[in-house]
Amino acid sequence: MSKKKKLILETAKTLFNERGYSQVTIRMIALKLNMSSGNLNYHFKKREDIFEALYFEMAAEFDERINVLSKIEISIEQVKNDVERSMKRMLDYSFFWTDLYNLLSINVKVQEHFQEVYKKRINGCFLLFKKMKEKDLMIDSSFEFEYDFLADRMINYGNTWLYSGSLYPNKLNLANIDYHIHTFLSILFPYLTFKGKREFQNLLPEFFG
Repeated sequence: MSKKKKLILETAKTLFNERGYSQVTIRMIALKLNMSSGNLNYHFKKREDIFEALYFEMAAEFDERINVLSKIEISIEQVKNDVERSMKRMLDYSFFWTDLYNLLSINVKVQEHFQEVYKKRINGCFLLFKKMKEKDLMIDSSFEFEYDFLADRMINYGNTWLYSGSLYPNKLNLANIDYHIHTFLSILFPYLTFKGKREFQNLLPEFFG
C-alpha cells in the first residue's frame, strides 16, 4: 500500500473515531489532508471503500492474535494482558465497535467476513479453555453446552463493551479501560479451579479485600 493511501486511512480513522462514520464525508477527509476530493477519489472512489480498507486492516491485527494463541504459555496474567491488548486495539477503531450494527449493514463483504470471523473467535475461546484446563486453571463443564454459552458471552461482551461504554458520561479512553478488562476477566472467574482463582486473586488483590 502506498504512503498516500496509508495517510488517507489514518486520517479517515481519526475523523471516524472523533465524529462517527456517518458524520464524515470524503470532502472532510480531503480537507483534513489539504488535498482535493478528486485526488482522494483517485485512491478511494467512495467513503465505503475507506471503511472496508480500515475494517480489513483491523481484522488482520486480530487474526494475528488468534494465530499465535496456540504457541503462548497460558496463565491468568497472560489472559489479562491479551484482553488488555485487544481492547486497546479496539479503541483504535472505536468508530466501528460503537456503530457495529449499522456499519455491518452497509457492506456485504465486511458483514460476511465478520460472521466468518465469529467462528474463528469461538474456536479461539475453546482453544483457550483447553490450554487453561491443561494448566489446571479451569474446571470441566457441568453440563453439555456450558462452555459454548461461556464462549458466546465472552464474544458478545467483546463486541459490545465499547458501545455500552459510550452510552454513559465517562469517555472511553486508555485511562479507564481497566474497568472493562476486569469485567471481561470476571466472566471467567466462576469457571476457574482453586489454582486459577488463586492466580486471579494474586493478580487483582484489590478485589478481595
